[in-house]
Amino acid sequence: MNGSGTRPTRVRYWVIVFAVTLSVITYIDRVCISQAAPIMSKDLGFSTKQMGWAFSVFFWAYALFEIPSGWLGDRIGARRVLMRVVVWWSFFTAATGWVFNFISLVITRAMFGAGEAGCFPNLTKAFTTWLPQSERVRAQGIMWLSARWGGAFTPLLVALILQHISWRHTFGLFGLLGVVWAIFFYIWYRDNPRDNKSINKAELAILPRQQDVVLGHGKIPWGKLLASKTVWLLWFQFACLNFGAVFYITWLPTYLREGRGMDITYGALLAGLPLFFGGLGSLFCGYISAPLAKLLGSTLFARRLLAGIGFFGAASCLAISTLIPNPWLAMLIMGFASFCNDLVMPTSWGACMDIGGKFAGTLSGSMNMMGNFGGGLAAIAIGYILAWSGHNWNVALYVAAGVYFLGTFCWLVIDPVTPIDDRT
Repeated sequence: MNGSGTRPTRVRYWVIVFAVTLSVITYIDRVCISQAAPIMSKDLGFSTKQMGWAFSVFFWAYALFEIPSGWLGDRIGARRVLMRVVVWWSFFTAATGWVFNFISLVITRAMFGAGEAGCFPNLTKAFTTWLPQSERVRAQGIMWLSARWGGAFTPLLVALILQHISWRHTFGLFGLLGVVWAIFFYIWYRDNPRDNKSINKAELAILPRQQDVVLGHGKIPWGKLLASKTVWLLWFQFACLNFGAVFYITWLPTYLREGRGMDITYGALLAGLPLFFGGLGSLFCGYISAPLAKLLGSTLFARRLLAGIGFFGAASCLAISTLIPNPWLAMLIMGFASFCNDLVMPTSWGACMDIGGKFAGTLSGSMNMMGNFGGGLAAIAIGYILAWSGHNWNVALYVAAGVYFLGTFCWLVIDPVTPIDDRT
């Protein structure tokens, strides 16, 4: 609808639709290897330490390319960046099925991680450009629900596919999904909502001002970012969050088979529970955030409360799960740990949008960089902990719970609402 109709159109919600579908594809592509890992290890003769490195290198590459990808989105726009990076990582998803030894696997997963690094900072950039402030955390909640549920159902999906085709062809099949998404996104999306002919003046009036989200902005205020206590704590808490959460998308299927004695089908069902509950946590956080801020009279205190409860609950539930002998009940408790984990996710990304403003892509990229350094450390640390402890999985889970607990203290100090340009 064109013109100046009094009722706003809802064109902006298509941005959420694209973010939701890409989030699902992202987690399908990254979780696929965790389910295929035991078969790959058997076929190619990989040790536990080697698989730890293969898991870890994804996160290291992902981390290193976060800031460049976020900065590029701020500079030239999410449209061109997302089209390029999605095609890039889809190619290397398929290429994972072509590996023939440890070195080829490490290189392929590193290239895959470098591509995926551009995803969430640029989706956050798109949200900052297309959504009013009141809708951003909710959109993050919906997006992370989709990401988690994409990962939650992937183990079962992969288990079913592996019954019919090889693990090599499975990676090729998943690689096609991103290419299709990139084509449709590039055709529809515009970096400036005013370039979309379907949006009316009433909807434009509630969107961010053009000068607040303009592309090709000036120099990144690294001095202010590096001098900000909030930014440093935002980085550290996200590293703690990812250190705990990475277990669910890397080692969990192996844990269920080795530590809990589950077969591939039941293991796939249970492996999806943490991410399923995590998605519910993201959705709950997205929808409760604004009402809670209104109830408390402060967005700052609402975000601190949600994140603090999230970290403490994740640490407690993960530790408790090790004490439960029944694998189904233990995974249910671990699911609650993931639910609590994802009370922090939309809160953290929402803070990046409000603090960063027109620099949201860069700030969110830097936060996710630190988070993936934490995730990469966890992926390889678990492999070495298992080798050192004689495959005592409880030790690895206790370490992850302890790191979760550290994140609680960061949110006693973080100011998640004051824009970086307004800080002295």
